[in-house]
Amino acid sequence: MNDLSSEALVEKNSCSRRPVPSVALYILIVLFIIGLSLSIFLLIVVHNAAFFLSFLFLSSLVLSLVLWNTGNWPSKAAIFFFLRSLPLSDLRHAPEGGLVKITGFASCGSVSLESSYEKATRCIYSSTLLYEYGGLGLKPVKVNRSCFQWSLAYCERFSTDFYITDKKSGLRAIVKAGSGCRVIPLVVESQLVNTTRPCGILSSPLRKWLRERNLSDEPRLLRLEEGYIQEGSTVTVVGIVRRNNEMTTIVQPPEVISTGCLWQKLFLPVDIDGLILGVSRRADLSNSINQESVQNLGCPCIDINPNPNPNPNPGLDLNLDLDLDLDLQGVRLRLRSGSRLEQAVLNLNLSMELPSPFPAKGASYARG
Repeated sequence: MNDLSSEALVEKNSCSRRPVPSVALYILIVLFIIGLSLSIFLLIVVHNAAFFLSFLFLSSLVLSLVLWNTGNWPSKAAIFFFLRSLPLSDLRHAPEGGLVKITGFASCGSVSLESSYEKATRCIYSSTLLYEYGGLGLKPVKVNRSCFQWSLAYCERFSTDFYITDKKSGLRAIVKAGSGCRVIPLVVESQLVNTTRPCGILSSPLRKWLRERNLSDEPRLLRLEEGYIQEGSTVTVVGIVRRNNEMTTIVQPPEVISTGCLWQKLFLPVDIDGLILGVSRRADLSNSINQESVQNLGCPCIDINPNPNPNPNPGLDLNLDLDLDLDLQGVRLRLRSGSRLEQAVLNLNLSMELPSPFPAKGASYARG
């Protein structure tokens, strides 16, 4: 198991890895002051505003580029765009020691993970972030927290070795994302808890989670986000291929990879030091929907939303907007997003009692 918590804290609270370093900003500020002074001097002496207007136009372009890259840095937009621009590799023809991009289904290795808050099992990656807000009249728990902004107060982020089945070739490889590996996760955490205003008491599940980690459970503005990759998800890995005794392994690159200037999106170069681990947008979206609809239930749930304009014809005509992955009494049921059931009957041979049949406006069953 690989503990990435400390790296996440450094990434959130440090500016050293940003596309525009602090030294470059200081140099730009000095150049701006010199250029502004020179342009004003020429405007007064020569009475020619061409140089002054040109300087302002150039400064606005540079400022826009810096703000654009700085604003997109927290969401890792440059790395996402770089990952999408890379072509998919075929594991059968990948050269030894070559950089590859493999997409396929993930399966757990000898060690599997469990998410911290929702207790999702059989995960290959999990991340739980707790933010707290410091504002006027609000005293953060830690004195080094900044006021009037959200600061990362606590983090749990882990990854482990897992298997990936290449979609192109069908070959199976082991991805070394465990201990000693630097991992660049491209997984968007879903917001599970958000105290939008100071309240007298926090919810019971949140207070229990805080106490288990020796964190203060006093009422304050908190935001808890969690993301994970479970077994069976479609993941994308970018790393180096190693072959040993007919076993294919994907490891982190030995050197830092630069994205280069991505002029299509006006992104400056970003250095990537580690194994890139991403999840497909569809799987990430469905995971986000499930986390918002089923929060800390710890039980199987069916949540079916019918089409707002139902078919007048008789039968079951439902537009499933969720991507559900259920495991009820050993019977695994998966309903894909956008699938449509017309004039069909859903029969489940389960040793459980459902409270009532499907109503006309949707159903939500949970076994508590």
